Amino acid sequence: MPVYSYVGRHVDGSEATGSIEAAGPSAVASQLEQQSIIPVRIKIAEKKLNPEIEGQTKLSFFEQVSLDEVIMLSRQLSSLTRAGVPIIAALRGLAETVNNKLVTSSLSGVADNLEKGQELSVALSQYPKLFSNLYVSMVRIGENTGRIDQAFSQMSSYLNLERQTIRNLKQATRYPMFVMAAIVVLITVVNLFVIPNFKDVFDSIGGQLPWQTILLINISDFALNYWPYIFALLLLSLLAFSHWKNSPSGKYSWDKFKFSIPLVGSIFYRAVLARFARTFSVVLAAGMPIEQGLAVVARAVDNDYVGAKIDQMRVAIERGEGFSSAARRTSMFSPLVMQMLAVGEETGRVDEMLAEVADFYEEEVEYKLQGLSSAIEPILIVIVASMVLVLALGVFLPLWDLSAAVNR
Repeated sequence: MPVYSYVGRHVDGSEATGSIEAAGPSAVASQLEQQSIIPVRIKIAEKKLNPEIEGQTKLSFFEQVSLDEVIMLSRQLSSLTRAGVPIIAALRGLAETVNNKLVTSSLSGVADNLEKGQELSVALSQYPKLFSNLYVSMVRIGENTGRIDQAFSQMSSYLNLERQTIRNLKQATRYPMFVMAAIVVLITVVNLFVIPNFKDVFDSIGGQLPWQTILLINISDFALNYWPYIFALLLLSLLAFSHWKNSPSGKYSWDKFKFSIPLVGSIFYRAVLARFARTFSVVLAAGMPIEQGLAVVARAVDNDYVGAKIDQMRVAIERGEGFSSAARRTSMFSPLVMQMLAVGEETGRVDEMLAEVADFYEEEVEYKLQGLSSAIEPILIVIVASMVLVLALGVFLPLWDLSAAVNR
């Protein structure tokens, strides 16, 4: 979300200035009213990095923060703030205990900005590698309600569920990815080293070679003669694909295409919907307005296609439609889930029903992941068996012919 700078007045007439990350000027005005500040001017803030952030960016260009580190940090911050430790002291103390330089510099920078008078959410938003938009929004809600410890605890629980989903996906796809990589290595070794050694033997045999042998020799000759061009073409293709995938239109198309991949597309789709339901449940339970919550969640799902659908929901709700009606218009959810959302809207427990929806989708993802290996295994066996058959026939048929000629 964009960051807006504002100028306003406190109830006693004193001037108030600062910056707030929000979906729009109206959301900024709402937050200021909650803080008893009368807005005078609101505009988009210029994106300037202070020296501390610039130094951090140069220092940590290759540094990354793992999800485990963010979860542990959230748990520690929740425990320290619940125990009454001042947030600046907590940040300083944690900065001295972690081993990741990026985390250390980020926490120190947040503490420095807090000492300069910035709000915690604003200070966190300047370190996006460590604190996501969702994280900053949850902390902002905690600031408004006076429950910062609860905000950190909720983020810890949410990220822990996110980690479990990622682990399940990796575990289910590890075996097929390993097999496919082994197949690629096998093809490369056979074409570059094995077939050329047999070629002289095949030439000495003479006569008509089997089509399997001719195919292997032609592929091997092509790979040996043009391997620099093949390598360059593959590298350029990867770079072009990466550039396209990182563009707005390319990322949208790729995120949509992932859901149509056989066997795994439906798993990806349900995992994203589970993330949406879980995230939206968390932000609503924390007290965030539904329109602002949808704006935050649209970026937190990490899928532009689903994010665009969520933005459609937000626009429809801003026009006066109900939540379940706006959700039905996107065609994202099954009829059973739509019934659950309708019940939640009627009873005023949308956040609780969204948590149920998240559990429903996560159970479906886990069930499908358990059957993914058994579904992919026959396909991989057929692919490997076909390759072995062609290689065996291509290599051994001429040798059998030579053996028969010698025996005669």
